[in-house]
Amino acid sequence: MSKEYDFSRAKRAKDVPHLARLQAELRGKTRITIWLDDDVLEAFRVRAEAHGIGYQTMINAALREAIAPESAPLTEASLRRTLRKILREELKAA
Repeated sequence: MSKEYDFSRAKRAKDVPHLARLQAELRGKTRITIWLDDDVLEAFRVRAEAHGIGYQTMINAALREAIAPESAPLTEASLRRTLRKILREELKAA
């Protein structure tokens, strides 16, 4: 292993089309820039810390809930989320 590497000609994965596609397929997520009010962001950070999850994960869940139709079919992921929420509430109350 070399002590020094030359990355001066290296390209970021997003700049190499096939690597960018692979990253998008694997992740299923897209990086964006969004402006949120400070108090909204802080509320998500506090809630996320209390639940032991990342605030971006919690924001994503809130957005997902906002776009879900009222009669959305139950999926394994939604059942897991609901079960975790109930367990957290019950354990917190105990």
